[in-house]
Amino acid sequence: MHTLVQTPQQIFTLPQHLTVPLFQRPYVWTEEDQLAPLWTDIRRLTELRMRQGTAYATHFLGAVVLQQQLSNVGAVSAFAVIDGQQRLTTLQLLMDAAAEVLVAVGQHGLSQQLYSLTHNPDHFGLAQDELLKVQHTNKDRAAFHEVMNAPAPVDYDSLEHQASLVCRAHAFFSEEVRSWLLEDEASLPQRAAQLVNVISTGLQLVTITLQPDENSQEIFETLNARGTPLTAADLIKNLVFQRIEAEGGSAQDAYTKRWSLFEHGFWEHEIGLGRYQVSRISLFLNHWLVARTGEEIGPRSTFNRFKTWVEHESGGQSMSEVLDTLHTQARLYQSWIEAAARRDGSDLDEAALFVYRTQAAKLEVVKPVLLWLYDVHRAISDQERQRSLAAVESWIMRRALLRLPTNDLGRTVSLLIDHLNRADPGLVGQRTEEFLSRQRRRGTYWPGDEQLRREIPSMPAYRRYPRSLLRMFLETVEDVERGHAVGQQLSKSGIRIPRHTMAIEHLLPQRWRTNWPVDGGLAAEIRRDEHVHRLGNLTLLTSSLNSTLSNAPWLGPGGKRVALHKHDVILMNRRIRDTAQDSWTEEDIDRRTSKMLEALLQVWRVPEGHLGLHDDGELVSDENIDLRDLLAAGVLNVGDVLTGRVDSAHKARIGEEGVLHVDGSEFRSLTAAAKHLRGKVTNGWWYFLAPNGRALRDLRREYARSLTSRLPVEAGGTE
Repeated sequence: MHTLVQTPQQIFTLPQHLTVPLFQRPYVWTEEDQLAPLWTDIRRLTELRMRQGTAYATHFLGAVVLQQQLSNVGAVSAFAVIDGQQRLTTLQLLMDAAAEVLVAVGQHGLSQQLYSLTHNPDHFGLAQDELLKVQHTNKDRAAFHEVMNAPAPVDYDSLEHQASLVCRAHAFFSEEVRSWLLEDEASLPQRAAQLVNVISTGLQLVTITLQPDENSQEIFETLNARGTPLTAADLIKNLVFQRIEAEGGSAQDAYTKRWSLFEHGFWEHEIGLGRYQVSRISLFLNHWLVARTGEEIGPRSTFNRFKTWVEHESGGQSMSEVLDTLHTQARLYQSWIEAAARRDGSDLDEAALFVYRTQAAKLEVVKPVLLWLYDVHRAISDQERQRSLAAVESWIMRRALLRLPTNDLGRTVSLLIDHLNRADPGLVGQRTEEFLSRQRRRGTYWPGDEQLRREIPSMPAYRRYPRSLLRMFLETVEDVERGHAVGQQLSKSGIRIPRHTMAIEHLLPQRWRTNWPVDGGLAAEIRRDEHVHRLGNLTLLTSSLNSTLSNAPWLGPGGKRVALHKHDVILMNRRIRDTAQDSWTEEDIDRRTSKMLEALLQVWRVPEGHLGLHDDGELVSDENIDLRDLLAAGVLNVGDVLTGRVDSAHKARIGEEGVLHVDGSEFRSLTAAAKHLRGKVTNGWWYFLAPNGRALRDLRREYARSLTSRLPVEAGGTE
């Protein structure tokens, strides 16, 4: 057995076949869980090397196990991939996709460097299907060969295996590499060269190579089923105390007075980041490090980046001084989170309220801004700190209202911190607003008032937002009613609405047909259905109504208007009772939606004159489009049969008004139909394919773009 730390260039440079055996599981990496985080790490590493002009920074990808195979004399070397085929396959897809993009932007030499790591040389006389260095023998073989050998530029829609995870991974990397290279065309040659360098030599893997007669199964089991891996916090703790002792300090003193804070339940609590769980201490250390470096740092890279920062960038601080700073900011961090978790109406300072709201949106990624702004070593006034924090919160919450992508927010936060590091402390608030106003990409821009006024009124809020986020939006509206907005006077009580505890209630019931008849036939029923889940039809109650009251008519002794009287402590409900004494209609819902939106815009303001456009003009969110929109536009037709992506036996026929007929049952959403068929929660827009074989989510996205092209041009289209 030979164990080495190697780069992709060292692993793939020789003519060889790395064969994925038939018994290996198929390729399972997805954009959300593995590909996007990997690309983020590669992009971060590339940009770090570009800024610092050094090649010391690396990123560790994990381990692979190869077993040498006996081969004929003169043939290329052969190895079986015992473990790590997901990593190796992904690297090959990344390299090939990047190579094709590099050809398209005129960087042929760099493209050839990557091509030589994915394809064996022609002069070995190999057959066409033997040219690839990684060879699949399982069900991924056809898709992998098709996309890796497709002529550039790859037309993904024409691929026979376009829906496979392999082809989708290749397409993801192609789009991301192209987008990043073209961000700054003036520096494209430098960006391309550094990217190729990072992909080839900046990534590291531990390769364990077995001889043909060694027991590969024993090694596989040991790597995958035994032991508990050390966390970033464990590794950093070891480094901290080693350094303190090496500096002549007392490790016992440092532990008792500083580090012992971290060894309590609060810090050991696991935080969900997508499909991964990270201890709060490890997450805090990551956030602290981002605040120090102004770099995007993946959770798995925290220790390596901390070690590099300590050794090269800490400005000569002793480890005891670093630990003092960590301890001070950790106590602040803990105080914010504990205050945000209180289930009462006590007022919060701006930092704790920021934490509460961003946690409701499940956006841990913005906490480094807090740590930067509240660093005791920075001479930032309270006024500038509050202005900066208000801008960041507005940026985050306006994007959350529109359900815009979140995968690029971490990078933007790190770039903001890097920008603020060079700003005058007296202008931090202004510089934050200017930086966020300049963001022009769909993944980063700061939405303006007009887009929110255009999209939110028709959005089915109850279905679009997670409950914690929706409750927080409604709490924010109630807080405005109580005077908690800029320039307002507090109500007599002055306290905010209790957080975390209120029940969300529909005013017009979800089952309105029982007691809320409507005139006008099918068109009127559709219009009413469209209003049920809108923001203006939702309110907060101190306790949930029972089903009788929840579906009761508006008027009468047992009606909903009388029921709201029991919740008179909530001002928004008092307003409803006062303005809708005789009925609650679609017009009332529309008016209230607009008023609630204006309250949210008052809390989350933008600088005067800010339009919030982005370069591709994609202002219509595809999240606001449902199946009935596609039917009305003729993209789909009543009677069309949708097919399951995973199991082609799964069928759903589209009926009138977008009702889905599946196995004799009717479903009003794609996700509900997909869950019925698969027996688990599944995004129906992803799962179902149209009769032409295309994913419904792609058809929805294209339809959204077609709507955008019809929007009127706003005056002053640039900021």
